[in-house]
Amino acid sequence: MIFDVHTHIHFPAYDQDRAEVLKRANECGVKMICVGTQASTSESAIKLAEKNPNDIWATVGFHPNHLAEEWYYDKKEQSADSPEKFDIDRLRELAENPKVVAIGECGLDYYRLPANNQELITNNKKRQRDVFSQQIQLALSSTKALMIHSRPSKGTDDAYEDTLNLVASFKALPPAVAHFYVGSLAITKRLLDAGFYFTFGGVITFSRDYDEILKYIPLDRILLETDAPYVAPALYRGRRNEPAYIVETAKALAQIKNVSFEEVSQQTTVNALKNFRISI
Repeated sequence: MIFDVHTHIHFPAYDQDRAEVLKRANECGVKMICVGTQASTSESAIKLAEKNPNDIWATVGFHPNHLAEEWYYDKKEQSADSPEKFDIDRLRELAENPKVVAIGECGLDYYRLPANNQELITNNKKRQRDVFSQQIQLALSSTKALMIHSRPSKGTDDAYEDTLNLVASFKALPPAVAHFYVGSLAITKRLLDAGFYFTFGGVITFSRDYDEILKYIPLDRILLETDAPYVAPALYRGRRNEPAYIVETAKALAQIKNVSFEEVSQQTTVNALKNFRISI
């Protein structure tokens, strides 16, 4: 068995062949967590998990990239044809479902901030911190893990720095997962000390930029993901990603850490079951 802790096969990209995708994953022994990015995709993740109770679990959350100026969460400004807006009450309701094992993906994304407009940047960061803070509180109150999407601006650790500062303002930290991790060695040490787990996906099969970090992080703090349909591993580069392809990522991690594929599969699965409190 092997766990894909971050996939989006509930997205429309799989509407035509989802059953076949699930069959291929099952044949590879892959269990998975479908990750919500706003209320609608959180709900569809739950529905898919309910249809596949032994193989799929779900998260509910609001992605920071959905917090552009026009997507802010003032319900008074929302009309029937508006983009989805952040609604913590709706997420709280969805989080009560027993198939939900984490809150997120949520966090701070500074990679796509408005260019050359300091006022817009400042306001966007403020909104991101506000919405992230509410979801951290939801994770704490619901005793769920936290699926964090924090992406720094190019060449920095700024989003991770702010993430650490924000979580430090709470009296406790839920089990926290840094999804699609890209931080430096210095910030990695601080996140490890704070108790974070880290996910890695298909990019480690074709880029050597992650090798130093992967060698440094203990295997018992690493989780595997596909982030499907994005970033397929080298063998399937340029194609739509899917959970079955996580086998290639596990092989790459085993090679980088000089351990067996079986050890990687077993330990990362143990990590997933522990972190997300999943019983199989």
